[in-house]
Amino acid sequence: MMPSKVSCLYILTVVCWASALWYLSITRPTSTYVGHMAVPKRRIVKPPPKNITFSNIRTRPLNPHAFEFLINEPKKCESVTPFLVILISTTHKEFDARQAIRETWGDESTYSDIHILTIFLLGRNTDDVLNQMVEQESQIFHDIVVENFIDSYHNLTLKTMMGMRWVATFCPKAQYVMKTDSDIFVNMDNLIYKLLKPSTKPRRRYFTGYVINGGPIRDMRSKWYMPRDLYPENKYPPFCSGTGYVFSADVAELIYKTSLHTRLLHLEDVYVGMCLRKLGIHPYQNSGFNHWKMAYSLCRYRRVITVHQIPPEEMHRIWNDMSSKKHLRC
Repeated sequence: MMPSKVSCLYILTVVCWASALWYLSITRPTSTYVGHMAVPKRRIVKPPPKNITFSNIRTRPLNPHAFEFLINEPKKCESVTPFLVILISTTHKEFDARQAIRETWGDESTYSDIHILTIFLLGRNTDDVLNQMVEQESQIFHDIVVENFIDSYHNLTLKTMMGMRWVATFCPKAQYVMKTDSDIFVNMDNLIYKLLKPSTKPRRRYFTGYVINGGPIRDMRSKWYMPRDLYPENKYPPFCSGTGYVFSADVAELIYKTSLHTRLLHLEDVYVGMCLRKLGIHPYQNSGFNHWKMAYSLCRYRRVITVHQIPPEEMHRIWNDMSSKKHLRC
């Protein structure tokens, strides 16, 4: 049986392609004929967009402090270089406590030889009436700073980072900073003349307070409960009790910038300790910082720097007694 025309054409096409491929294979230059080799085209690698570089990925804030000042005192340090800035964590309803501090140990005019600034730190309250009252208070005393995060116990870390940011931005030439709470009595004479000593050279990378070496509490019923997924380690780095600690002003900027790349924790004093560990700054233990209630006696309070859980009326009594009996010996 004779093959059809279609079959013949198919066979002829296959033979032609096979012949062409065989010819190309024997005529393609090899590596021994360098002079006749075609230069391979260089692969062009496009650079990544400028805003998606690896360095930017590494330095992109993990914890951006993306809050705005609702109340600020940006010119507080323009005309003076403070020896000490006192940052006091407070809440909207604590007007009596703020006023007691203004009239006692937080009085900026107490010392004529050094400049002291007192700043009260708050967030935004969910009650607009309280916000308005704080704004009116600010217009009278000019010592309040507020950012637009919600003021709550779980946002105490944000409040302290706001204070660090404020010092770094608006008062970077201050020598020392104290962070404390509104129910703390501070023996200013001991703080200034026995600890910080204005006549000596200012310290750098300095941090002191009541140092705690502890670990996370896993009991969900505790006020200081720390979930394992937030902090998996079994020990905290050394940290100072948030009731009161003191540091050189250069540390404020260091802590604030470190916080931008440190996962946020609601335990403010522990979080500051984590930032200090990253910075390689070890807090110094000072037994003068007390984070507990201590019954008043003149001689006992003369030996300390801070005492915890002091209500406004008691703060006045202690201050007045200590001020009127400076001539007495213990």
